[in-house]
Amino acid sequence: MKTNNDVSVAGQLTLEGGKVNAEAKAGEQAQQSSESAQKADAGSPKPQAFCVIMPTGGGKPFKLAGITPGDFIPALKDASLAWINFPVENVKTDSEYIAASFGFSQGLTASLLSARYSAYEDLDIELGMRLPAVRIEKMNVRVRPLLIFVRKGLILTIHSKDVERFIRMGKYAEAVMRKIKQSATGVDKLTILLERILDETNIRNFDGLRYIEEEGDFLSKRLLDPTMPRQKLGPEIYKMKHALIQYLNTLWASLDVLNSLRYGDAEVLTDEPKILSRLNLLVEEVNQHISLAEHMSEVLASGLEVLQSIYNNQLQVLNNRMAKITAWMTVLGTALLVPNTIATIAGSFGLQRTDIWWYIPFLFGSTSIATYLAYYIVKSRGLVPKQVE
Repeated sequence: MKTNNDVSVAGQLTLEGGKVNAEAKAGEQAQQSSESAQKADAGSPKPQAFCVIMPTGGGKPFKLAGITPGDFIPALKDASLAWINFPVENVKTDSEYIAASFGFSQGLTASLLSARYSAYEDLDIELGMRLPAVRIEKMNVRVRPLLIFVRKGLILTIHSKDVERFIRMGKYAEAVMRKIKQSATGVDKLTILLERILDETNIRNFDGLRYIEEEGDFLSKRLLDPTMPRQKLGPEIYKMKHALIQYLNTLWASLDVLNSLRYGDAEVLTDEPKILSRLNLLVEEVNQHISLAEHMSEVLASGLEVLQSIYNNQLQVLNNRMAKITAWMTVLGTALLVPNTIATIAGSFGLQRTDIWWYIPFLFGSTSIATYLAYYIVKSRGLVPKQVE
């Protein structure tokens, strides 16, 4: 007959044996991933991951740093709550192995990677989300995937290393953990931490609108210069409007995930209304920034109208100049036509030198009268613009 001690020892050996096999498999995958990364870029430094753990016994939260999943797996045994952040070289190739190392299914990872901007997958015992991580360089909007995996007592975030997403939060992640009440249930703790991570993601994405507004202010300054060529302003306004549309797409994608999380009733998260109400605040913040971005889009549209007005004004100036040239050419043609006609007629009668005394004044007088009459007629009909510019 087996005693309780024997059963517990056997169970512990079985669990340890399973963990050893999992760690061995993870170690092999980590070695393969490390070798491929070294072949791809032998000289570049490896991105460093970190893990923040709240111990089971109610001890003080602590932070670990590492490179591979194997650096964190042993510490998860005594964790009631843990957050692991992994910056990687390539999200598509590295995330599946990292997520599988921490017990997440490959189907969940594949489903998140197949989405374009955002995705939400609830598999009861595990939850996966894909959010857009925005990085703006001048008017180039770079959208990178941010993968969030959630299961009992663990949150795993994976993103590209060129996305500075959790640098600030990572510095005081232990303080964030300490603010979570030890007396709270496991799902409450997990939900509070997830909401804080989502909030940090939104804050970093909201910085993109500030960069676009700065570029918009610089462009407005250039619009005030009437001598600025339209060929330069047109492409710049288009780039800004295109960047704003891409930014709006990322906000809408984030809003879809937050709404799915708010109404999805995930099993791994809490049902406490007070805690879930924080998701409503996140949704409201995203909606506010969507409104701001749409308002800025309207401002850019008015800027395009201003540019079209400038272009039309330039065409009007050109038309005025052409009209004035045509009017003066009419006057000049009339002035030359009259004396030429008189000279032709007078030459047919064989005028002598003795006729110069009356012939020359007659030519000047008739030319002056014809020029004045032509100018008067052209001006009275409004064919001469009053102002060129």
